[in-house]
This record gives sequence, C-alpha cells and structure tokens, in this order.
Amino acid sequence: MRSEHVRVFQTLPHPCGYYAQRTAQNLVIDPAAPDLRQLYGPALERGFRRAGGHLYLPHCANCRACTPCRIDVAGFRPDRAQKRCLRRNGDLCISAKAPGYTEERHRLYTAYLRARHAGGGMDEAEPSDFDRFLNASWSPTLFLEFRLGSRLLGVAVTDVCAGSLSAVYTFFDPELGARSLGTFAILQQVQLARRHKLPWLYLGFWIDGHPKMDYKRSFRPLQIRNVQGWQVMPSAPASATQRC
Repeated sequence: MRSEHVRVFQTLPHPCGYYAQRTAQNLVIDPAAPDLRQLYGPALERGFRRAGGHLYLPHCANCRACTPCRIDVAGFRPDRAQKRCLRRNGDLCISAKAPGYTEERHRLYTAYLRARHAGGGMDEAEPSDFDRFLNASWSPTLFLEFRLGSRLLGVAVTDVCAGSLSAVYTFFDPELGARSLGTFAILQQVQLARRHKLPWLYLGFWIDGHPKMDYKRSFRPLQIRNVQGWQVMPSAPASATQRC
C-alpha cells in the first residue's frame, strides 16, 4: 500500500469513544478507492481497522492511546481461564455464515447494545445501522454464529483476508455473562485462523489501562504496533500510549 497510489483523508475532530473528555481524529483510506479489498490486508499490517465500509486509523493531535494489536496465531496457547471458557461452551454449535441482516441477528445485536452501550448513541440501532456498521460490499466477511440448539447466543463478525483474520465486532446475549462469550469468540477466531493457515488475528486497538481493553492482554503472545513497528507485548508492558 503506497501513499502515492492511495488517497488518505483525515476526519474532523469528533468525540472520543473511549474517553469522555477527549476528542479524536482518524485517518481514513479513500472509501471510493476501487481496490479496497486488495488494500485491506496491507492496511491491517499498518494498523488500520474496518468499520462499515471505511478503513481507519486513529490519528489524534495530542493522544496516541489507541494501539493496534494482533495475536500470533501459531504461538498462542490458551491459559487456564481460556481453557475453562472453552469447556463451559462445549455445548455450543459454531458455524460460519454469510454476513448480513436478519431479524434474529438484529434482535440480539440490539439487546447487546442496550445492555453494554446504553446511552452511547448505538443502543437503538435500526436495521440499516446494523448493515452500515458491520458489513461492506468489498469486505471478505463472515459471521461466526454460536448456537445452543436453535437459539442464537452470539455472533463474531470476522473478516478473512489473504494473510490474516480481523475480529471486527462481537455481540452476544448480555444475560449470559458466565459463559464469557466475548473470550469464546476470540478463541474460535484463533481456531479459524489456524484452519486457514493464517498467521495473525487482528483485534483492533488496545489502550493501556482502559478497563474495556485490558482483556486483550490475556491472548498471548500479543503484538502491539508502535513507532518501531510490531513488537511482542512484554509480560509487564510499559505504557504504549501518550496521554493527553
């Protein structure tokens, strides 16, 4: 992905989704570029992430808290808590499905947002919001569904690129917290990457010290991207962020 061939835009400042008192800006690859599917893998390597039809990278004026991270699939071994999570969910059926809106998926998505992101602007998602956020016509996406019998418990929106997987978003029944379905989704995506012989599972961004991001540190070996490139996160990571 060479800059002379790809236009990249910078968004206007907007409210930060992680810190209420901060503003954020993103770099966005030209959404009208005709070869976004081919650009996706190299963009992930450079720290970008997909949301809907956009490939973006946080680029805030006074903050570098959002740190791209990825799992080394070949080196990953589940820890004891993750092994327990797999056992707890051994009764679930996992299947890879075509992406897109269904009433069943939308009901689950809405219930999840209302429980986990109440008042955040996403908790009353319309069907069009579902597709706009999770899908893109050019994206190699599948939905990993988790079912107990016929009941849909969770969906892991997963992009399958030529050299990696990207964990785009996961939503699940918010009343089943004991199952740790968010952790289970990542473990299933690791297994999917292994079946496809893909070396990386991208998890989006990690923020040092942020309670909603700390779970990513348990998927080791985890790599984070900084000015030196991709580096293995040490066991007791030094701050990879620049505070506002």
